Amino acid sequence: MSAPQASIALSVTGIEKSFGPTRALAGADLTVAAGEIVALMGANGAGKSTLVKIISGSYWPDAGTMTLGGKAVSFASPREAKAAGIATVHQATDQAGAAGLTVAENLTLDELCGTGPLFVSGRSIRRRARAIAGLIDLDLPMDRDFLDLRPAERQLVAIARAVAAKASVLILDEPTSSLSTAEAERLFALLKRLRAQGMAILYISHRLGDLAAIADRAVVLRGGRIVGAFPRPIDFPAAVAAMIGRPLEAAAHGGEPSTAPIIAALRNVQLIPGAVRFDLDLRSGEVVAITGTLGSGKSRLLRVLFGLDTPHAGTVTLDGKPWHSDGPGRSIAKGVFMVAEDRWQSSLLPPETPGASIAGTIALPHLPRWFPAGIIDATRERLVATDAIRRLGIKARNADATLDQLSGGNQQKVVLARWQAEPCRLLLLDEPFQGVDVGAREDLIAAIRGSQGGSATVIATSDTEEALEVADRILVMRDHTLISADGSEGSLAAAIGGAASASPRKLEP
Repeated sequence: MSAPQASIALSVTGIEKSFGPTRALAGADLTVAAGEIVALMGANGAGKSTLVKIISGSYWPDAGTMTLGGKAVSFASPREAKAAGIATVHQATDQAGAAGLTVAENLTLDELCGTGPLFVSGRSIRRRARAIAGLIDLDLPMDRDFLDLRPAERQLVAIARAVAAKASVLILDEPTSSLSTAEAERLFALLKRLRAQGMAILYISHRLGDLAAIADRAVVLRGGRIVGAFPRPIDFPAAVAAMIGRPLEAAAHGGEPSTAPIIAALRNVQLIPGAVRFDLDLRSGEVVAITGTLGSGKSRLLRVLFGLDTPHAGTVTLDGKPWHSDGPGRSIAKGVFMVAEDRWQSSLLPPETPGASIAGTIALPHLPRWFPAGIIDATRERLVATDAIRRLGIKARNADATLDQLSGGNQQKVVLARWQAEPCRLLLLDEPFQGVDVGAREDLIAAIRGSQGGSATVIATSDTEEALEVADRILVMRDHTLISADGSEGSLAAAIGGAASASPRKLEP
């Protein structure tokens, strides 16, 4: 369903954008009408962020056209886009305003940086700020520092600025990812008011519950193109199938529930105060994917399993014994390995650092075990690395290559090879396919599934398609608790999006 031509506020046609050999957008078309909320859906890497950055002036398209209010436009900067009437509220709410300035100063920032008066007083700023806040019934202390605000309050400040600037198009990127239910409902009420006033709203979210509550229409982006459009009431199983390119299933590798020995068990665990408690068993030879939106608690669960964090309540056991760790060294000694989300910060060394080669990177956490006398045998390191290069298909000249010479996918293969170089009980992978192309992802999945043996693997991923490709069992994390779906398309889709049909329960296989 599309809007009548006369009411279209924003239209993009045939938008293309490439970054080197990577084609992010391949002829994307999108319209948003005045007084309409359009949900933009798509898996990670589908091109959503690139499209938004082109609309909002951060990127210049390689091809295609854009109209605003029926007039052809092109923007060389976000400032130009904003001046034309396009306001974007990003997921990182600390970017929604200026740190170190008060709420009043942030509300009036556009006017102060534009054609406002040369001399202003604190009193006049506060008076004007209260008027802007009144446009959306925003009630905040005007003298509070912007960074002292909660994420929901920062978003509202940004939206108030957009309304004051008479923006015709508002773009929201994952606006409820860090909001409570009450804060999200307040946001929805405001967006409905803005829609009634004629504002066009492009709403980006993985949370299907949000879209069911707020969207008039959903469009699905995959592979840089719009591949589906769904009018209200939105058929979410069909929309998710369009998003991932096939019907949604419980798991690509799922079969009979595992009866293998339990490696790790969580009982009555509460990750943070106020979260619903849950149980979880992780069994030998099993790959479990934990999926959910940003801020849902996936990474915290992995940190608890690794021993870096302590749950607020409940118990964790490893091989039947109470499990806690005083640091990564003890965890590694016990066969609990973790690949964190940011491989450069957590797993890789700068190229000028001694031991920054493939061989040195793989060997680094195992040095005390391999060389207890403290004398490093470079030949052994190279032999292990050479075997990993062959087994995982790492594209590198040899084991002495540094990681900066490799693509993102090959870097990630090296990181995985590090933890496959020693016997493992529990392997924890946080967003292991991030920044990895399809071919490298297939190699990584084959390596993960081919090396299970007696270990259990837990993968945290925000991409449902990745979870379907790799896992024996998929669980959904929402609000720092685990949700179990019954395996049907509708149930898993509801759990991912936060619809009421999915509820917490004990999560043994």
